[in-house]
Amino acid sequence: MYIDILTLFPQMFEVPFSFGIFKRAIDNGLVSLNLHNIRDYTHDKHHTADDYPYGGGAGMVLKPGPIFEAVEAIRAGIEDKEAEPRIILLTPQGRLFSQQIAQELSQNRHLVFICGHYEGVDERVREHLATDEISIGDYVLTGGEIPAMVVIDTVLRLLPGVLGSEDSPLEDSHVGGLLEYPQYTRPEEYRGWKVPDVLLSGNHAEIDRWRREQIIRRTLERRPELLDKVNLGREDKQLVERLTTPKESGSQVNKNRES
Repeated sequence: MYIDILTLFPQMFEVPFSFGIFKRAIDNGLVSLNLHNIRDYTHDKHHTADDYPYGGGAGMVLKPGPIFEAVEAIRAGIEDKEAEPRIILLTPQGRLFSQQIAQELSQNRHLVFICGHYEGVDERVREHLATDEISIGDYVLTGGEIPAMVVIDTVLRLLPGVLGSEDSPLEDSHVGGLLEYPQYTRPEEYRGWKVPDVLLSGNHAEIDRWRREQIIRRTLERRPELLDKVNLGREDKQLVERLTTPKESGSQVNKNRES
């Protein structure tokens, strides 16, 4: 995969992708990551990339010219002219990022990220250049650099060969729309807290059942709204019903028996 990032602060990306699995992915040729300083595409001696907004208002707005020229330079370097890159503008007005969108983006060969800053970018960038707009949440950040890191991190780990195990991304939270089951490792007991016996049993069928129950239970307790967005099987529905049905107290049961 080819990834190009347009930003006013390319140094922000140097550390996150210079170690760990992402550095290995780059070193192994699985990912080509290129940083472009938007100021390099300006034409004045001060390298001015922003200006005051028309109509007044606080803050500055990134000018369209440097961003358009940066993308055009990227396109000019593409050997396969049919392989049009997906141009993503990081903006609070974009569609809310999710694991499903990450899966979608991971199928692309070339992604270009435009990181806004200050009060945003000139509207003509959104209207005539960006092919996609993404937001990572309903809150305000200083710029699009951190959202770009989040999206890239999520997408890269889905690429074949990036993670040590091909099964790892398949078991993450939100992959199937629900939260992940609890994980344990050695020692079997720590400060009196023991690993659940089922995980030590070697019975893989029982372990799978336990994990599925924990997925449903944890999602129900922490993110119940996610259950409405997935198609649950019959057993999962029965489990949800069992976990959500109030248990009668012993005194109430006895009272019912006496009446």
